[in-house]
Amino acid sequence: MKSLIRSLGLLLVLAGLASGCALPRGAAIEAEVVSRSADRAADFAVFPVTRATLATVGLWPVERDGQGAGWIGAGGGGGESPIEPGDRLDLSIWDSSENSLLAVPGQRVVALQGVTVSSAGTVFLPYVDEVRVARMTPDEARSAIQAQLAAIVPNAQVQLTRAAGQRNSVDLVKGVGAPGAYPLDDRGTTVLNLIARAGGVEATLRNPQVRLMRGGQLYGIALADLLDDPRLDTTLRGGDKLYVEEDDRYFLSLGAAGQERQVPFPTEQVTALDAASLIGGVQDNRGNPRGVLILRDYSRLMKPSEVVTGPGKERVIFTLDLTTADGLFSAGQFQIQPRDLVLVTESPVTATQTILLLVGSALGVVQRAENF
Repeated sequence: MKSLIRSLGLLLVLAGLASGCALPRGAAIEAEVVSRSADRAADFAVFPVTRATLATVGLWPVERDGQGAGWIGAGGGGGESPIEPGDRLDLSIWDSSENSLLAVPGQRVVALQGVTVSSAGTVFLPYVDEVRVARMTPDEARSAIQAQLAAIVPNAQVQLTRAAGQRNSVDLVKGVGAPGAYPLDDRGTTVLNLIARAGGVEATLRNPQVRLMRGGQLYGIALADLLDDPRLDTTLRGGDKLYVEEDDRYFLSLGAAGQERQVPFPTEQVTALDAASLIGGVQDNRGNPRGVLILRDYSRLMKPSEVVTGPGKERVIFTLDLTTADGLFSAGQFQIQPRDLVLVTESPVTATQTILLLVGSALGVVQRAENF
């Protein structure tokens, strides 16, 4: 009788396992995720990350959302910036003549404050009419005004100072200590010059990104890249708009990893090996270091015409083996893209252990039944 009870108990347990009852697991096994990859009807492709595949994968499209159209290298500069419409000029006209048309008797200097450069690029002067000053440096404009005044005031000497208007200013919008409109005092003002004048980048921003709006086009670069290469420190122009923002890119971590969450990009580039560290590694008691998967949807990265020249499918699973030298070195060169899913699959050994625990529990139940 006891033998019959034991046999029936084991049969029930094995029948339950064979019928596909869900085992208490926290992550998929690699074979479950990639099993249909050989099926011609599968809507995804599987590529191992190895030295042999890195060059091919490196040619496929990458994420560029929010970065704009690349970046503008540093241009020429130096010297004072030219006068533009909207600038305001303060003029002091010195006249030593006894019978001056501009000054009253005994007066030697006439001050014309806040003379605005018109949209046509000219300023109005009494007895002289319009004088063109646009695209001249302040010194060139001073000479031009003095030459025009010579017809009515032969001994006139002119002093000129310029307050930059909108066309000769840059709007520093956010992400710095003191946002605001900054006049361009000279043609050599660069992005880093202006950020420094504004008190530097806010310390709380993670991996700060610099954005430049010019002529209806958005350009972007990481601040770290800008600091590393002086050739990228762009010379600013009047009317530019500049802002600094936090890097909003992230990837996802799931499965038998140390952490399951959205993981922000701490640097401009994150490799698969970096990602493995950022997610807390593979859990020792259940993760499969031979089965780390990176799931990527290329539909948002490439045009339909690029599918054929790219991975062949819009959905791609990259497989990593972190137990081999080639796998580890290759993971250190494989670039993670924003919104990738890093999935650490569960070790098959864990599933086996779970089954053994269930069988052991069942045997305990059977033994109690026999004793009863």
